[in-house]
Amino acid sequence: MLKFLSLLSKRLILAIPLAMLAGLAAGLTLPVAGLKALIVPLTFLMVYPMMVPLKLARVLEGGDLRAQALAQAINFAIVPFVAFALGRIFFPAQPYYAVGLLLAALLPTSGMTISWTGFAGGNLGAAVKMTVLGLILGSLLTPFYLQWLAGSRVPVDLPAVFAQIVLIVFLPMLAGHLTQAHLLRKYGQKAFQSEWAPRFPPFSTLGVLGIVFVAMALKAGQLVARPAELLHLAWPLLLLYGFNYLLSTVVARAALPRGDGIALVYGTVMRNLSIALALAMNAFGEGSSDAALVITLAYIVQVQSAAWYVRLTDRLFGPRPAAAGA
Repeated sequence: MLKFLSLLSKRLILAIPLAMLAGLAAGLTLPVAGLKALIVPLTFLMVYPMMVPLKLARVLEGGDLRAQALAQAINFAIVPFVAFALGRIFFPAQPYYAVGLLLAALLPTSGMTISWTGFAGGNLGAAVKMTVLGLILGSLLTPFYLQWLAGSRVPVDLPAVFAQIVLIVFLPMLAGHLTQAHLLRKYGQKAFQSEWAPRFPPFSTLGVLGIVFVAMALKAGQLVARPAELLHLAWPLLLLYGFNYLLSTVVARAALPRGDGIALVYGTVMRNLSIALALAMNAFGEGSSDAALVITLAYIVQVQSAAWYVRLTDRLFGPRPAAAGA
């Protein structure tokens, strides 16, 4: 089972479109209104496993301060406003699509940040800190950004959004931290790191695919009626990610050493789409499926673009130190 889930995690570029197609087929052939009851348990399944290996204390460690400051400046002072502008341009009459685009931009970093930084030979310590800090800041700031940027177009119930953030982020974070503490006491740091920590994240893939399936099933009728809808949604996502890669690469090359620069790119371009998707499905009532559909497509753009960027890393930042010294 774990091997199968790990394989799915590494093949999201295929697994997510398959889940989308399955959801579309289910939505066209079966009664799917009852699937809404699965959203909360799927949300917990999606988020909790990511929290168990997360080292919250890493955010308090010193070092790479410039990289951390630049990452959060890009994440919260630039990217959300680009997403907001793109939402206004592409979705003037479809505010919940714009909300989905904004949510994808408001929740930076995920386990993918650490993974892709490692694949590209970047600074893993900096990536871990960016992941923890981005998760906490994004969770705290997202309700205010939604109220400020989207509140004039869609109803944003600030206390309700905060309650969802607590349910979706901080409750699983607490449960994950308690699980980690228990396993550390019982098995020790070495066994936890090598044996237990890798077992949890693949289970979040089940939650991701489940939420994607439900979002597509609930949206199936509208998509069939408007088959060009997915293409219409793809353009602003491609522009958002393209701008983010370009900006982060320019800043990283100009201001940071190689390892920190790679961490900066993946710490700003990789978004926590699992939490964004969970929030979209839980916090916006009838508009939830619209917002969730945008985030579902963002998974495909994010995973594929991250893989392509790894291939460009040595060309953009120079060879890895080991290769340089060979």
